[in-house]
Amino acid sequence: MDLHRYLLETTRIAVLTGAGVSAESGIPTFREAQTGLWSQYDPMTLASPEGFAQQPDLVWRWYQWRRELVAKAAPNAGHKALASIQQHLPEFTLITQNVDGLHQQAGSSDVLELHGNIHRTVCSRTGSAIEASWLSAHAAAEPPPSPHHADGLARPDVVWFGEALDECTLQQSFDAAQDCELMIVAGTAGVVHPAASLPVMAQQAGARVVDINPEHNEISRMANWYLQGTSARWLPVLAATLEKENR
Repeated sequence: MDLHRYLLETTRIAVLTGAGVSAESGIPTFREAQTGLWSQYDPMTLASPEGFAQQPDLVWRWYQWRRELVAKAAPNAGHKALASIQQHLPEFTLITQNVDGLHQQAGSSDVLELHGNIHRTVCSRTGSAIEASWLSAHAAAEPPPSPHHADGLARPDVVWFGEALDECTLQQSFDAAQDCELMIVAGTAGVVHPAASLPVMAQQAGARVVDINPEHNEISRMANWYLQGTSARWLPVLAATLEKENR
């Protein structure tokens, strides 16, 4: 069966996206962002609990800089296509390794963010959300103190090296992978676990897998279909197929 026909017949789709989708909006990957001043620092210094404990001011400035980069970006054709696909399916789950929130900006809802969201800020001790008004009032401090714990500091709500993923989000992702009929993988090479296990889990449960990536990788080698190219090129094609069917 070809992909076009299978796409029209399926009612349960799960999607896994990675850094390649956001790169097309001009957002550099974590390591690509380590340029200029930041090139001298080890990733563990900038994105680990240990690094934050030793130099919280440095880590805070790094993430404030990254937030500025993200704020300048806009959803691309790939993000918008996924929002369109969701509108035409009774069961659709979008799982992302990205922390930029561009899927939501494009119109996708109920996005499962495996690695958190860089726009949110939480207490380093309790994990409780910190409001923007509090951060503004304490902007002179790097990082601002937490209103939730005497020894807490503000930190981005992202998963750092050595930290566990949110259990609820991860379980929902596993459930979606095991229940879908088709998993679309876009912009990820499948080297970061546990996200990399989701396409395998889906296929083992009976689903078919389509991989969208400019380069061959572990996922494309096991996928039922491989679409070589960017997500901004191919996701609109898949969305157009469903849009025509539902007119």
